[in-house]
Amino acid sequence: MLMIVDPTRVARRLRVRGVVQGVGFRPFIYRFANSLGLVGWVRNDGGGVEIEIQGSEPILDAFTQCLASEAPPLARVDSIEPEVIPPDHSRKDFTILPSVEGIVATAIGPDVGVCPSCLSELFDPQDRRWRYPFINCTHCGPRYTITRSLPYDRARTSMAAFTQCPSCDAEYRHPGDRRFHAEPNACPECGPQLSLHEPHGVPALARDAVAETLRRLQLGEVVAIKGLGGFHLACDAANGDAVLRLRVRKRRPHKPLALMFANVASVAHWARVSAAEAATLESPERPIVLLEKLPHFDDTLPGVAPGLDEVGVMLPYTPLHYLLFHEAAGHPTGTAWLDQVQPAIFVMTSANPHGEPLVQGNDEAFERLAEIADVLLMHNRDIVVRCDDSVLRVRADLPSGPGDAAGAGVQFQRRARGFTPLSMPLPADGPAVLAFGAHFKATLCLTREKEAFLSQHIGGLDNPAACTALDEAAEHLQSILSMRPAAVAHDAHPDYYSTRAAFALAEKLDVPLIAVQHHHAHIAAVCAEHCLDGPVLGLAADGVGLGTDGMPWGGELMVVDGAEFRRLGHLSPLPLPGGDRAAREPWRMACGVLHALGRGDEAIERFAAQPNVEQVLGMLVRGTRCPPTTSLGRWFDAATGLLGVCDTMTFEGQAGMVLETLARRFGESLALPGGFHIDKRPPDGLSVLNLYPLLNQLIDENDAARGAAHFHATLIDGLVQWIGDAAHATGLRRVALSGGCMHNRLLATGLRKRLAARGLAVFEAQHVPPGDGGLALGQAWVARALLARGVL
Repeated sequence: MLMIVDPTRVARRLRVRGVVQGVGFRPFIYRFANSLGLVGWVRNDGGGVEIEIQGSEPILDAFTQCLASEAPPLARVDSIEPEVIPPDHSRKDFTILPSVEGIVATAIGPDVGVCPSCLSELFDPQDRRWRYPFINCTHCGPRYTITRSLPYDRARTSMAAFTQCPSCDAEYRHPGDRRFHAEPNACPECGPQLSLHEPHGVPALARDAVAETLRRLQLGEVVAIKGLGGFHLACDAANGDAVLRLRVRKRRPHKPLALMFANVASVAHWARVSAAEAATLESPERPIVLLEKLPHFDDTLPGVAPGLDEVGVMLPYTPLHYLLFHEAAGHPTGTAWLDQVQPAIFVMTSANPHGEPLVQGNDEAFERLAEIADVLLMHNRDIVVRCDDSVLRVRADLPSGPGDAAGAGVQFQRRARGFTPLSMPLPADGPAVLAFGAHFKATLCLTREKEAFLSQHIGGLDNPAACTALDEAAEHLQSILSMRPAAVAHDAHPDYYSTRAAFALAEKLDVPLIAVQHHHAHIAAVCAEHCLDGPVLGLAADGVGLGTDGMPWGGELMVVDGAEFRRLGHLSPLPLPGGDRAAREPWRMACGVLHALGRGDEAIERFAAQPNVEQVLGMLVRGTRCPPTTSLGRWFDAATGLLGVCDTMTFEGQAGMVLETLARRFGESLALPGGFHIDKRPPDGLSVLNLYPLLNQLIDENDAARGAAHFHATLIDGLVQWIGDAAHATGLRRVALSGGCMHNRLLATGLRKRLAARGLAVFEAQHVPPGDGGLALGQAWVARALLARGVL
C-alpha cells in the first residue's frame, strides 16, 4: 500500500503537569485535537498527561498555547514540556490510550460540589438519574477521598466495587460525553445506594431514605449523614431543643456549629453576605465561610453560635445535600427553586465524639455514633481518606490570589475538603520533606520539587484514634504522591505524638530528622506561602509553643531567614497558675495578673465562685506550679477573665473569640494612655512589650464591651510600636504575621493597616491557616533550607 507522506507534518510530545487527572482533561484534549484536524494520542501516567500530537507547525503552536487557557474548569496546568519527535505518517486519527504506570509527578484534584449540568439532571423527572444521590461528571464530584493511588483510574478508586451498567459504560467510553472517563460515574442501576439505619445497625423502616431522613430532622432528631470525606451530624437549626440535644451528646456546649443553607438568597436572611463572600460560598470548593450575623439571628437560632457575632455557613455540595432541601421544598421540577429563599436550615457539624477524629466508615459509625445520632443515613461507597469541611474567612484587606473571589483575599481557619491535595508553589526545587506539624490542629506537609502538598486538617492529637488518623494520613499522602521523603521534620517539643511519629518514620526510612522551633515554623509558613527569600521580621503570636529556653513562648518578635531565626523580643511573661490548666481557665490567668500587680487580695472576692481560688493564690505567693509564659493567647485569656466574660473555656480559643466579639460590638475605640511600655532587659538585650499597665486599667472597667475594645486598640498600638522599632533597628521592611492569634480579625486587620502606614510590607498566612494548621508547611520550608546548606 502506497503511503502518502505530508512534508509539512511535524510531531511533538507534550508532557502536561498539574491537576490534570480526574478533571476531564483527556476528553478536552481529544475534542480540541479533533477540532483542529490533528492526529496522535493522549494518556494519563504517573507524571500527569502525555500527548503525542502531529500536524502543521502553526496549528501545533496554537494547540500548545491554548492548552492552559482553554482547559476544563477544574484543571490546573502548571507546566507544559514540549519535545520534538519524528512524525508517524501511518497515524490517521486522534485517540485516548489506556493509562500507564510511572513515577508519580502529578496530583489528583480535590472533591468539588455538584455542577449545574448534573443539578439539571438531578431534578428532571425524565432523566434516568432523577434524584440519584451520587450523580457526577468530569466537572464535579468526589476525587481525593475515593482515590487510593495514581494514575487516576476507576480501578484505583473506591468505585472499583461498582461495575458500570451498559448505559453508564457507553457514556464513560464516548469521547463526546460529559461523563467520558468520569471515574465515579454511576446511576441507580449500577452505582452506590443509600440506606437508613437505627443507631446500632438495624435497618430503619423507610420506603424513601431521603424522605424519612427529612421527617426525622423535622421531628427534632439528630441524624448522622455520610458524605464525601466523613460523616456529618445534622439537625434542624431552628429547633433549639434539637441543637441542645446535639451539643449535650457531642459534649460541645459552646463551640459554634456550622449551618447549611439551600442558596445564598436563603443565607442573606440571616447573615451579611458580600459579593466576594457569595462567590466563595458558590465556588466549586464549597467551603464553610464565616459571615457576620444579622441582629435577629440569635432570636431564632440561639444555640448555633452563642456569644459570637459570626457564624460558619456553607451551601450544599453533594447531591444528597441537595435532595434534602428538594424534599423540604416539595419536589419541585427543574432548578428554578434553587434561586428562591428556602426556609430549611440544617446544622451540619463534623461527626465525631468529643476530641476524636472524623468518623469515616459504616461499621465505625455504628460503633462511635450510637450514643449521639438517632438515625444514620449511609451509603455503600467507601471513603478512602478522611477529609473535613474547609473553613475560611473572606477579608477585603487581603490581596486576592488565584481562585479567590475578585477584590478580596481569603484566610483559612481550616484547610481540607475542596482544597486538599492541591499543591502550593515553592520558589525553588528541593528534596522531598515530610513535616508532621505539632499537637493541635495537626496537618502534614510533603514537598515535591517546586510544590508543597498540605494534608487535610486532622485535628488535636489528644487520643489514640487521632494519633492513628495522623499515621494514616501520612501513609496516604506518601502513597498518593508516590514519594519517599529524603528527610522528616517535626516540632521541637519532645512529648508531642507528632514528634514521636516523625522519629519512627525517620528511623524506618533511615533519613535525617529535623526539629523546628514552633514559632520559627509559624513565620516560615508565611515565607513559604509568599515565596519570601531572605530575612523578614516576624511576629508569632499564639497560645503556646516550646521555646529554645525550655519555656512556653507565644508572643515572639524575631528575624527569620530560611533555616535561621533570631529572637528579638517577647511579651512580658505571665504566670500560669496550675500550668496547662490555666490555659483552659481564664480566671486563673486573671488571678496571676492581679497577683503580679500587687492586687492579689481582690481575687478572693472577684472569683469567689471558683472553689480553688485560695489554692491558686497560694501557688502564686509561693511561686510553685506557676511557670511563666510569653503567650499572647494567655494575655487575651487574662483580659477576658478580668472583664468577667469567660471564666472557663469549653473549646480552644473561646476566650479570645468572645473578647473580639465584644470589641466589635462596642465599635471604634482609642488606645488607653500609658497602656504599655517597651523595655530592654539585660543580659540578653531582648525587647519586651509590657502589657501589664493595660490590664491594670481593665481591672476596674465595668463595661466588658468597652474594656474589650480598649484591650484591642491598646494591644495594636503596642505591637505596631514594637514592630516599628525593630524594623528601624534592623532595616528590614518586610513583616510576617502568624500564629493562632492572627485568626482575630480585629487584631490582624488593625496591624496590617497600621504597619502599612509606616511603609512596611505586611504578609499573612492566607491559603494555609495562621495557627498550628499551617506549621507543617513552615517546618518543611526550614528543613529544605537546612538540607540545601548541607549542615545535617
